[in-house]
Amino acid sequence: MGNREMEELIPLVNRLQDAFSALGQSCLLELPQIAVVGGQSAGKSSVLENFVGRDFLPRGSGIVTRRPLVLQLVTSKAEYAEFLHCKGKKFTDFDEVRHEIEVETDRVTGMNKGISSIPINLRVYSPHVLNLTLIDLPGITKVPVGDQPPDIEYQIREMIMQFITRENCLILAVTPANTDLANSDALKLAKEVDPQGLRTIGVITKLDLMDEGTDARDVLENKLLPLRRGYIGVVNRSQKDIDGKKDIKAAMLAERKFFLSHPAYRHIADRMGTPHLQKVLNQQLTNHIRDTLPNFRNKLQGQLLSIEHEVEAYKNFKPEDPTRKTKALLQMVQQFAVDFEKRIEGSGDQVDTLELSGGAKINRIFHERFPFEIVKMEFNEKELRREISYAIKNIHGIRTGLFTPDMAFEAIVKKQIVKLKGPSLKSVDLVIQELINTVKKCTKKLANFPRLCEETERIVANHIREREGKTKDQVLLLIDIQVSYINTNHEDFIGFAKYVKPLIVIRKGWLTISNIGIMKGGSKGYWFVLTAESLSWYKDDEEKEKKYMLPLDNLKVRDVEKSFMSSKHIFALFNTEQRNVYKDYRFLELACDSQEDVDSWKASLLRAGVYPDKSLVTENFSMDPQLERQVETIRNLVDSYMSIINKCIRDLIPKTIMHLMINNVKDFINSELLAQLYSSEDQNTLMEESAEQAQRRDEMLRMYQALKEALVVIGDINTATTFTPAPPPVDDSWIQSPPPSPTTQRRPTLSAPLPRPASGRGPAPAIPSPGPHSGAPPVPFRPGPLPPFPNSSDSFGAPPQVPSRPTRAPPSGDVLQFSSYSITDKIDLEKKMAKILL
Repeated sequence: MGNREMEELIPLVNRLQDAFSALGQSCLLELPQIAVVGGQSAGKSSVLENFVGRDFLPRGSGIVTRRPLVLQLVTSKAEYAEFLHCKGKKFTDFDEVRHEIEVETDRVTGMNKGISSIPINLRVYSPHVLNLTLIDLPGITKVPVGDQPPDIEYQIREMIMQFITRENCLILAVTPANTDLANSDALKLAKEVDPQGLRTIGVITKLDLMDEGTDARDVLENKLLPLRRGYIGVVNRSQKDIDGKKDIKAAMLAERKFFLSHPAYRHIADRMGTPHLQKVLNQQLTNHIRDTLPNFRNKLQGQLLSIEHEVEAYKNFKPEDPTRKTKALLQMVQQFAVDFEKRIEGSGDQVDTLELSGGAKINRIFHERFPFEIVKMEFNEKELRREISYAIKNIHGIRTGLFTPDMAFEAIVKKQIVKLKGPSLKSVDLVIQELINTVKKCTKKLANFPRLCEETERIVANHIREREGKTKDQVLLLIDIQVSYINTNHEDFIGFAKYVKPLIVIRKGWLTISNIGIMKGGSKGYWFVLTAESLSWYKDDEEKEKKYMLPLDNLKVRDVEKSFMSSKHIFALFNTEQRNVYKDYRFLELACDSQEDVDSWKASLLRAGVYPDKSLVTENFSMDPQLERQVETIRNLVDSYMSIINKCIRDLIPKTIMHLMINNVKDFINSELLAQLYSSEDQNTLMEESAEQAQRRDEMLRMYQALKEALVVIGDINTATTFTPAPPPVDDSWIQSPPPSPTTQRRPTLSAPLPRPASGRGPAPAIPSPGPHSGAPPVPFRPGPLPPFPNSSDSFGAPPQVPSRPTRAPPSGDVLQFSSYSITDKIDLEKKMAKILL
C-alpha cells in the first residue's frame, strides 16, 4: 500500500473514530498494538521514535528502557503529550517528556539499573499520527547488573510475553546487524507466540556499523535465515548524531542515502529504511481494518435499526409547540392507564420473569398469603380446652350443670371470629403496597417529564390512601357481622342435635403395637382410627379388615420410657379399673416415629375423653368426666362453626378488596386522573422535559448520524484501500536450531576457516547459489592438513557457483573478512589462508 493510499485511510479511520468519540463511546474498530522486541542497545527505541517522528525516549548504554512504555497515539489538531500518572498536565516540549520518563522509571526501579513490569502510560496527541498503541519493552539481557535480580532474564521474558502473546499485537523483532542473527532472542520469542509468522517482522539495525567488507544482503533478501514477512533494514542515528541534535528528518535522509550508495543494498533500497517499515506496518493496519469491517458493518447496521424507530419521533421534535404538549400529555396518561391495567389483569407483553408483580402478586396475597395468615392463628389445643372449661364453669356458677351450655359455645366462637380481623387487615395493607409499587413501575415511562411523573404518582397514591380507609372499614364490618349473629342452623354446621360422637372421626394414622411378644408375631404396624367412642385398628389404610375395636371407657394414657434398643417413641393405654385392655395385656403400648407424633396422638385422645394419668395431669385440667365430655362437645362444635366462618371470610375479603380498592383505582385512573393533573399544575410545567431527556434526544440523533456516517466511511475504506495477502510460509525451523549468522560466515576465524577448493585429487566443492527457499547454508568446518598448492597448469575442476557481485579486494590482516567473491578473489584468499595456517 502506498503512502497516498495510507494518507487516504488515516482521515477515514479518524472520521470513524471521531464519530464515536463525539458520543463518548469507543469505536468498536480496535487497531493493533506494535511491540518492539530486542536485546539491549539493539536500537529499539530509535525504531520507535522514527515511527512516531519525535525524539522523546531516554538514551544511553546498557539497559535504558527499564519499564514498559505503553504509548498511545491520538489524532488531534494540537501536538502535546500526557502521562497517566500526571493527569491534567500537558507536555509540549518533548525533552521534558524524556525527562519525565527517566524520573518515573527511577521512582519505581531505583537509580541502579533495576527493572519493573509496571508500565508507564504515555499519550501523544498529534495531527500526524494514526490512533495506535506502541510498546517499548526492556531489552533482553542474561547477566544481572546493579540492583537487577538474579532471574533478570526470566523477568524480562515474562514482561515481554504479557504483550506479544496478544493476537492483536504486531511484533517488530529488532536485531543489530553486527551480532549473530541466528541466535536472536527476539526472533525466538516471536516464533514462540507467532509460529505462523503472520505477526512478526524482522528489523535489522546498525547496518552502517558492520565491519568493513561485510554486509547483510542475503538476510535482507530473505534468502538466508528467512522469515515469512522478511526483514527490513534501518539505519538509526548514532550517539554522536543525537548529541549533535540531528533531527529525525535529517536522519531519515541520511538513511536513504546510505542504502542508495551502498553496493550491497542499492538494488533493494526501495525495500529498506524507516519509511518502508512504516509502509509495511501501515499495510498490516489496513489488512486488519479490512478484515474487521464485515462484522463491524453488521453491528453498526443492527444498532442503526434498533434506534431508527425512536429517532423518527425525534426528527420533527418541536419543544415549544403547545399542541405537541397537549397531545403528549393525553397520550402518556392513556398509556399509563393501559400499562396499569395490563399489570393488574395480566398481559403477554413485557413479562417479568424474575419475580411476581402486579396482579399475580395480589392473587398470591388473596389465595396463599391470606389463608396462611388464618392458618397461622390456629388454636393452641390446651389453651382452647382450658378456655372452654372456664367458660362452662363460669356459666354454671355455683351449681353443677347437667347439660352443655350453648352460651359457652357462643362466647368461644365470637372470640375466635374476632381474631380474624388481624389477617384480614394485613391482607389489605399488602394489596395497597403492591398497588403503589405497580404505579411506580408504570410511571417509569413518564420519567422524561419529572413533574408529570411526580404528580401522577402523588395523585394516584393519595387516591389509594383514601380507598384504604373505606376498604378497611368494610372488612371490619364483615367481621362484626359474623360476630353479631351465630347461625347454628347453618346447613354445614353439625349442631347440638346432629352431634353424635361415634360418627366423628378425630384422628387416623399408623401406629405400632410394641408390647406383643415375639412368640405372637412381635411388634407390628396397624392403621388406627380414633373416634369419640372407640379406638380401632385395621390391617391397612383401606380399612377393610378390622383387627380390633377398643372402647374408650375408663381408659387413660401415660408415657413409657424409650428403650435404648429402639428408635420409637412409646405411650401406653391402660384401664383405671385394673382390667385387661387388649386380650391378656394390662397395657396397650403404641409406638410412633417421633415425640411430636406422640404428643399429637395424646392431644387427640384427650379430645376423645382419654386423659393422662393422674400423676401427669396439671392443675389446669379437671378430672371431672362430665365436664370433660362437655368440653369435648363444645370443642368439636367450635371446629365445625369456625370452618364455616373461615370459608366465608376467605371468600368475602378478596372480593371486598377487589371492589372497593383495585377496581376503583382502575376507574379513577381512566376517568379522573387527567382532569386532576390539569387542575394540579400548568400544562407547560407538567410537560417540561428533564435535562436527561433532552440530552438523550440529542445523543440519539448524534448516534444516528454517527452510525450513518460510519457506514459511509466503511464503504469509502473498501473503495480507497487494497488488501495485500500474507506471503507464503517459509522454512523458519532455523530459529529453533539456529546455525551461525551470515555475518559470522563472512568473518572466518582460525577456529572456523573458509572451506577452500580441493586439491587436484578431486573436484572442488560447489558453493550453492542461495535462493528464496534454500534455507540456511551448512556450517563452515575446519579442513584437514593442506596439500601443496597446484601450479597454474593444474585444473580446479568445476568452478564454484557464486552470486554475481562487484569484485572487492579482501582486507589485509590475520583474520579474514569477506563478502561475495569471484574466482580470482577465492584463489587469493586460499593463498592467504595457507600462509596463515602454515
